[in-house]
Amino acid sequence: MGGRIALAAAAGVAAELAGLALIGSAAWLITRAAEQPPLAALSVAIVGVRAFATSKGVLRYGERLTGHDVALRAQATTRERLYQALVPAGPPSQKGADLLSRMVDDTDAVQDLLVRGLLPAVAALVTGIAAVVLGLFLLPAAALVLTAGLLTAGVVLPAGVAAVTRRRAALIAPARAELAARVADLLHGAADLAAYGAGDRALAASAGADARLAALERAQARTGAVATCLGVLAQGLTVAGVVLVAQGSGTGSVATAVLALTSLVCFEPLLPMITAAERMTGVSAALRRLREVRATPPAVAEPARPAAVPGGPLTVEVEDLVVRHAADRAPALNGVALTLTPGKRVAVVGPSGAGKSTLLAALMRLVEPESGAIRLSGSGSTGPDADADGDGDGDAPGIEAGAGGAGTGTWTGTGKTVDLRDLPSDEARRIMTGLTQDPYVFQASFRDNLRLAGPEADEAALAEAVRRARLEDWAERTGWDTVLGEDGRTVSGGQLQRLALARALLNDPPVLLLDEPAEALDEETADALMADLLDATRGRTTLLVTHRLRGLEEVDEIVVLENGSVLQRGTHRELVEVPGYYRDLWRSEALVSRA
Repeated sequence: MGGRIALAAAAGVAAELAGLALIGSAAWLITRAAEQPPLAALSVAIVGVRAFATSKGVLRYGERLTGHDVALRAQATTRERLYQALVPAGPPSQKGADLLSRMVDDTDAVQDLLVRGLLPAVAALVTGIAAVVLGLFLLPAAALVLTAGLLTAGVVLPAGVAAVTRRRAALIAPARAELAARVADLLHGAADLAAYGAGDRALAASAGADARLAALERAQARTGAVATCLGVLAQGLTVAGVVLVAQGSGTGSVATAVLALTSLVCFEPLLPMITAAERMTGVSAALRRLREVRATPPAVAEPARPAAVPGGPLTVEVEDLVVRHAADRAPALNGVALTLTPGKRVAVVGPSGAGKSTLLAALMRLVEPESGAIRLSGSGSTGPDADADGDGDGDAPGIEAGAGGAGTGTWTGTGKTVDLRDLPSDEARRIMTGLTQDPYVFQASFRDNLRLAGPEADEAALAEAVRRARLEDWAERTGWDTVLGEDGRTVSGGQLQRLALARALLNDPPVLLLDEPAEALDEETADALMADLLDATRGRTTLLVTHRLRGLEEVDEIVVLENGSVLQRGTHRELVEVPGYYRDLWRSEALVSRA
């Protein structure tokens, strides 16, 4: 990136110097030609004017091309680093539209920093120095006047603008974020606002946010306009001063014309610095807001020396796991233990706040355990020739080939046992992931939303995932290229959950995690989805978090959590025969279904 910036700066400097040389040589040519010298005396100047005119256009094009290329690359790099900082980070303090504003508007500031700030400043500095050097060669006294004018327009006025607008610029970015949040609330919550008669109040709040932002931007624009006028005034006074000094010293008409026109032209790259100074105060505020996001501490510590992923069918052992979300709060998980062997399906049930989702977050390396361990062990490398059960199909005993995870033969590594904390967090999420709460749907086609889980998947793989999630009829009826509304507003709750399930099946992790797949669905839809889900996960290593007990007689083990601790564990048949939370909830569901 440094080389690209240097190239862009060099192109900008060369374009400005070519423009300065063009005006200087043209002024000399015109005034000298008025003296009617022999044509040969003008030939060099004529060639110079043509060369400088042509080179200025070419160099300006090169400056625009290289400058915007480096600016867009820097913007893309900044946005990428921002995403990378957010992925492993803990929950950011910024939410919703404010975070989006930082992602979009504030990252645009990087482009302004280069295109309107750094690169023009370098060109203006070199051009000003070149003009002063020319003035010293022709008339030192005029060079002093020119230096004073350049310092006024290029240093004093921009510094004054920056000082006046700095505090106001620090308020503009938050005001813009507030307006974005208000508008997002109006758009996404229109139905709720109308239902509670709060639409007018929300609209008034948005109008107030818009008025505050407009007032700040108008004041900022007035300051910039006044400063620009003062810059133009400084340019005119400087040119007049240079001409007066030249005439007073008896300088010839040719030198006077060259001094006057070069003095006029060298201000061209300096005057935009006044507007740039105004913009740079906003850029500095935007960069400060980006640093706030990037300063969000990581949720988990990455290993200094990552371990290799165990190979073969994976066994997951959770031993005495303790997770605390804050030092002054009770543990969300307190001594939890469970084992997921290849092909085993375990369901975790319990009341809200029992720690079920926290357990999944710990498995996906989204939270850092306080104590205890999560260990992964494998039987060794797998591949096309691996055949653990001797039946020639390369799958592990009792696991359906191609069902995902242990049976796919795609995971290779050592057969040793490793602690999950010794693996990179991205690697941990490739091993254990799936359907999380509140799956997000983007403003994109159904196919593209599905392909998020498998960018390289072909049409056959997409169709198979949709079939397993029992979404094929809807997909064929609606169309694979139908654009789904933002955040799933154009699909029903059941379709949204089935889309999320199809994503999870398409991703095909060795250990499939499912977090409340039937949450917020009506009874009939939830029952159908759970039945399809249990059918799709048959023979697949799965950890299912759910409030619903219907269908859990098909899983291998059920773990009951309450207040972060394991209260009961066993099969469905075993748990309904002993007093406790599970039997009480089972009887409650039975009564509701009969009613």
